[in-house]
Amino acid sequence: MILGLHHVTATVDAAQDDLDFYRAMLGLRLVKQTVNFDNHNVYHFYYGNETGTPGTIWTTFPYHGWGVPIGIKGAGQIGVTSFSVPAGSLGPWTDRLRKHDVVVAEDPPRFGEESITFADPSGLLIELVAGERDRRAPWTQGGVDEDLAIRGLHSVTMVVKSPERTVDFMTRLLGFKVTNEQTDRLRLTVNGDEPGKTIEIVANEHATAAKNGLGTVHHVAMAISEADEQVRLRQQLLDLGYNVTAVLDRQYFQSIYFREPGGVLFEVATVKPGFMVDEDMSKLGCALKLPPWEESNRKEIEAGLPAVEL
Repeated sequence: MILGLHHVTATVDAAQDDLDFYRAMLGLRLVKQTVNFDNHNVYHFYYGNETGTPGTIWTTFPYHGWGVPIGIKGAGQIGVTSFSVPAGSLGPWTDRLRKHDVVVAEDPPRFGEESITFADPSGLLIELVAGERDRRAPWTQGGVDEDLAIRGLHSVTMVVKSPERTVDFMTRLLGFKVTNEQTDRLRLTVNGDEPGKTIEIVANEHATAAKNGLGTVHHVAMAISEADEQVRLRQQLLDLGYNVTAVLDRQYFQSIYFREPGGVLFEVATVKPGFMVDEDMSKLGCALKLPPWEESNRKEIEAGLPAVEL
């Protein structure tokens, strides 16, 4: 059973700029610093709440210096990543961001919720959505007051040329329901409709085909209850002709990856074992953690990564 969102992963530019923005500006906790398991020369940063609960996690691959071009935003991609903040907090958030020269757009209310949008240092579009329904405890040691602090992911907005097959796929195979709609936009929720359980679909038949690169979202991950359910879903997808990866060990969860009919890369990740498998809660994010199969390469890996200040 899909529980909701697990995390969102983006390709970004400079590691230090990324850390400074998401930790100091947005007040998220760095819950893990590790490396991209498919390229150990690049960091993989995980941000979230105190323990990195699925549904609160934002992760980045800082590819500065590796010749990765700026990505193309468009169809077949997550266009906006939205975080949940308390009702009444958008004014102070706008002031905080503009004080640091971040350009903020005040969006018209959508599905009864107010929001603001801005770009991070790599050009990713980030949205803060205000509401009263999010009961998740925020991380409160990141320099943002509790009455403003981010509670976790609210939703993502994916862009597809034609939504029909995507909606059918998400409702028939993943358990989502269409719970609201407006012109050229659908809201789908799973396992309830609280923040962290929502994916919105924007239909744009004229959109340019997306291409991953700096400043674009690489994939969105959904959380699944148990590993055996993940295996069953994988087999179901294979039986229907979808190209699905093997179950991959990501150290903190197990994952499968596949593209939905509109081209967006989906991941389904287990909840367990979580980020405290190799660090105590009080030390999360403090040291570079490597998977066991990379420990023999630690000196080489550390020498190749850019120095960062936490």
